[in-house]
Amino acid sequence: MPRVLETIAALTGMRFVCIAHVTPECWTACAVHDRLGLGLQPGATIDLDLTLCQEVLQSRQPVVIDCVRDSARYRDHPSPCAFGYQSYFSIPIFRPDGAYFGTLCGLDDEPARLSEGPLVPAITLFAELVSRQLETERSLRDAQRALFSERETAELREQFIAVLGHDLRTPLSAILIRVDLLARRNEDPATAQALERIRRSALRIDTLVDDVVDFTRGRMGSGMALDLRLHDGVETGLEQAVDELRGAYPQAHLDSDIMPGLRLRCDPRRLAQMLSNLVRNALTHGDPARPIEVRAGVEDGLFVLAVSNHGPHLDATTVKQLFKPYWRAVSRAGDDGLGLGLYIVDQIARAHGGAIGVQSGEERTTFTFSMPAA
Repeated sequence: MPRVLETIAALTGMRFVCIAHVTPECWTACAVHDRLGLGLQPGATIDLDLTLCQEVLQSRQPVVIDCVRDSARYRDHPSPCAFGYQSYFSIPIFRPDGAYFGTLCGLDDEPARLSEGPLVPAITLFAELVSRQLETERSLRDAQRALFSERETAELREQFIAVLGHDLRTPLSAILIRVDLLARRNEDPATAQALERIRRSALRIDTLVDDVVDFTRGRMGSGMALDLRLHDGVETGLEQAVDELRGAYPQAHLDSDIMPGLRLRCDPRRLAQMLSNLVRNALTHGDPARPIEVRAGVEDGLFVLAVSNHGPHLDATTVKQLFKPYWRAVSRAGDDGLGLGLYIVDQIARAHGGAIGVQSGEERTTFTFSMPAA
């Protein structure tokens, strides 16, 4: 939620954005992004009469104000008088069953053009995403209470992940489509930057969804889907994977040496996914000031794909844990992955009849995948 609120703040220009649980008796902050210094923290409560969320609760409709002092309806309302804001929005959040949860609201002490263009529909999409997240958390809590053994817990968790991965694609596609629409209609540089941040976050979510779907297929018995046959030009997909990561991480330095004319019996899409996961792992845990090296080619009858990064030495105990699901080494603050990337790398390697290995020294760590080239 903090990233969602930061994105909404950048998109709208509001320096205070929050998610609030609203009942007929009370307004309670659940998540807060505060650059105005209002002092509200998650868990803080406010008298409902001092908020416009009461009106949203009663009408079930958004309230959007571009400028309070120009609004005959709201200029004398207790809420702007108490908090000193001029621009404001409050979007209702409903649970999937239609029950009212609260609002996604934002405010600033300067006027803003909120009601013009597609801003309100975009914020409404985020409110729907928050609703789905609330329902996901509620469903997970209910499911956990229903389990009686460790094995049952694991099975239900994997089934839940599969359903969640499928259901997340609909709101995710809606966000990406809306972002593209906003980008075409808006030429403001600040807005373009905010939209690009939303797009990258959405694509990151898409990658995480792919990871959990692959993981669940493998754990539930259907196995990882592969298109194993003879392919020409395998290097094209590998180069594309590196280029996409260069675009997503412009501050990183990626050096690639990929042999042209690669002809392999493989699934090129899965090999590109393997390379992408290995490079993302290097970006997360490697030294950001040093280059990441990618090498792919045929050596002594074997196809070899290697990714090297500079960073701390990995001891033998850590190396043994690297390819386990949900396991993450804490190498850098802000690592918010699911811990499935290297597990999926290992599964792709096994499905190709190959193996993935790790060599770690004092300053360099190298992941190497090899399989028969013939």
